[in-house]
Amino acid sequence: MDERLPEKESDAARRSGNLVLLVFFVIIVGIGLWLVNAMVDARRIDDCIAQRASNCNPIEVPPPR
Repeated sequence: MDERLPEKESDAARRSGNLVLLVFFVIIVGIGLWLVNAMVDARRIDDCIAQRASNCNPIEVPPPR
């Protein structure tokens, strides 16, 4: 039987592959958080409009001096 063993990855190749996966994971999580925040804002505005409110935009009040 001629069994061929796969070549071992070098540490540098494994490290660079892990770094690429980490960056990809961080980007996916960031996009997910952005999407959830956008959906929450849209739901809040839809609820406000459903209540027939005349102004659904938040009013920003400057902090007291």
